[in-house]
This record gives sequence, C-alpha cells and structure tokens, in this order.
Amino acid sequence: MAITRRDLLKAGAALAVAPSFNVFAQSKEAYRLGTLFPMSGSVAELGAVFMNGVTLALEHIKQDNRLSRPIELKAQDSLATPQGGAVGMSRLVNVDHAQYVLLGVTGVSKAAAPIGIRQKVIMMNGGGVSPELGELSPYFWNIIPLADQEIPPAIQWLKTQGKKKVALVYIDDPLGAAVLKQLKAELPKIDGELVGSYSVPPGMEQFSAIAARIRNTDAEVVYFASYGSQQLQIIKQLRDAGLKQLLMTYSIGSLPSVANLPEAEGLIFTTQRNDLTLSDKLTARFINEWREKYKSDPTSYAQNYYNGTLLFAYLLEHLEKKGEPVNGDTLLAALREVRSFQFAGGDIEFSDNATSIMPIQINRVESGVAKVIA
Repeated sequence: MAITRRDLLKAGAALAVAPSFNVFAQSKEAYRLGTLFPMSGSVAELGAVFMNGVTLALEHIKQDNRLSRPIELKAQDSLATPQGGAVGMSRLVNVDHAQYVLLGVTGVSKAAAPIGIRQKVIMMNGGGVSPELGELSPYFWNIIPLADQEIPPAIQWLKTQGKKKVALVYIDDPLGAAVLKQLKAELPKIDGELVGSYSVPPGMEQFSAIAARIRNTDAEVVYFASYGSQQLQIIKQLRDAGLKQLLMTYSIGSLPSVANLPEAEGLIFTTQRNDLTLSDKLTARFINEWREKYKSDPTSYAQNYYNGTLLFAYLLEHLEKKGEPVNGDTLLAALREVRSFQFAGGDIEFSDNATSIMPIQINRVESGVAKVIA
C-alpha cells in the first residue's frame, strides 16, 4: 500500500535519536548518517550546537523504534574552511559511505557539494545562509531559511523603527558577499541606503579602524555578517569604540556566546520561527529534553539539526514501508514526493529550489536572553 503525506506527518510525532557517535558502530546493516561540522577552532561552538541537535534526535529515533535498522553516525570536522569541507566530505562519501550528510557554513557547503553530487548523496544544510546554497544541486537541500528570506523581513522591521541608513561589516567569503548583495537589493525598497560597507578577511580580529570609519558616516544601524570569535570581537570593539548605533545580524546571533556578551545588549537578529511556547508533542519533547540535557533553551540552529536528523528517519521509514532500497536517488524521490513534514517548531515545506519555507522572527538580546519582538 502506498504511503501518504499524512502517514509521514504522523510519523514525525514519534521519531527520534542515538546517545553517542559509535552507538551502532558494530552493525553492518546500519543506515549511515554523516555530519560535516566545524568541531575545532574558532567556530567550534557552532559545531557543538549542531551536533547536540543531531544526537538528541538520534536518541529519540532509537527510543521510538520505528526503523528496522539502526542509524550509525559518521562525523567529520570541516574546520569551517572550504578545504576542510572538501576533505571531510570526501571521507564521508568514499570511506564512511554516508547516505545522507548534514552540513553547515556556506563556504564549507559550496566546497563539499560537488563531491556529494558525484556520489549522489543527499546533503542537508542547517547553518549556511547564502542564497547560492539553494541552487547547488537537486541533492543539496536547506532546512534553514537563506539570506534572501532572512534579510527582507529585517529591513522591513527597520522601516517600522524609522531607521534607513545602514553600515555593513562583512566577512570576505560567500556568506558576506550574499549579505552585501541582499542589503543592496532590499534597502532601496524602504528608501534606505547602505552608507558604508567594510569587508574583513577571515581571522581578522582588530576592528578599531573600521569603527572609526563608521563613526564618520550617518549610519543608524550597523549590520554585521560574520561568525565564530570574529563576530564577538566585532560586537565588543564597536561598542568599546563608543558606537551607539543599533547592531543587527542574521541567525548567528542566536548563539549563547553572543547573548552572554555584555556588549551585545540590544542586538537585533533574525531567525526562522523558534517558538519555545509551542505545546505539540514533538516540539515539547524537543524543547523539554534539550533543556534537561543541555541546561539552556535550544537555538534555531539546534532546531534545524534536530529536524534535519528526523528528516533522514522520516525518509528511511517511507522507503522501508515501500520496500525500496536506500540510496541518494530513492531518498531524493521521497523528499520530492512528500515536500511537507512535521517537525519540532511546526511543519516545514520544501520549495522547488530545495529550500525550506517558514516564517521569520525578529529577536533582541535583553539581559543576556534572546527575546522575540516581531
């Protein structure tokens, strides 16, 4: 009997997880889930959040026992660099034989994608936001809204605040280039203006000169597009230099290290909807067990990688019920067939260009806590 979309939506309420990386390492019949996260270096905090979402989901999948075979986790460190992404992805597909890979960071994803495409491996991005990631391949999907979804609502919100003049500090990589392009496209729609744009190389952590240049503009808002320790230094040094303008960024602002920075008070950042008050069983299970396990509220990134792992299990269950083999082509066919899935935080629908469609929320850091304001 053919499985319906309703069947898969129901499956979402019960699927989820594995407590450690090698929990099924001895099973030759295990399905193979790969991760390509930055697990060391200045962006290791990001990788830890990603991995925590994955392991919590694996625990729930195991508890629910809806699959006939276990899921084995194969993890590679991307180092948050294109080279690390290429090396890690090559190992995942050629040595670990992963059938589905979770990855993040725009530069890493762009470097890894051609390798995954050649081997027809499904790749799911939950962290990178460059719109280019929506155009890489039918095998590359995004469970996070990209910059062309995050930035327009941010600009419209600025209009409601009477702020139209923006300065941009952006990392010189595909992420930064994408944000620059989006701001140039969106600001004129509110009669706004990009009054200054300042490119910084990866690894740069001295921003006093840029702060001085921004001070000489009439900027009302400083938008920054970076990650890791660099973004923390941008926030701190702009404030230490006496800049009082509103600070704004994309979903990277949801990381705990940002909220815990005193200078980040009042920071505005966008994310997909991450409503911690939802009470449906799937969302409540995710939020409550995250809080118990990690002693904090889950960020939108945690939600993305939890859901991205559940999605693998949903697709596997779909293929098992149909009696079909598991490979990149059958996983892709199942993903295209269903499109809409029940996840923690609500249903997500995937568009024709392999990106997720979901509401965007505006958040503000207040006393070390991110609060939804719009």
